[in-house]
Amino acid sequence: MSPGNADAAASGEERGAKGAKQNSRRGDGNADALPNTSSARRARLLAALRRGPITTIRARAELDVLGVAQRTLELRKAGHQIATLWKHEPTESGRLHRVALYALLQEAQS
Repeated sequence: MSPGNADAAASGEERGAKGAKQNSRRGDGNADALPNTSSARRARLLAALRRGPITTIRARAELDVLGVAQRTLELRKAGHQIATLWKHEPTESGRLHRVALYALLQEAQS
């Protein structure tokens, strides 16, 4: 590893540590913070799906659900029928990405 790469790796580690510290504080003293547990993210995603289809980009931006595919898989394993349609959609920067559009077809039977 060259000296420049070592510096880059160190700065990446610092950023990772800083992000982990910020995530661990999520919700401390912030009334607007959303719970960041997997079950809370699943609940937010399911509530959004009940209102209508949602893309990966919207779920990340509006629901603070970063692992949308994983949460969708967990909802499917719980018995929810969710369809996936692939489409191209721009991010905030304007770049097109292939993203999933998820739609709730039927909720799990209790």
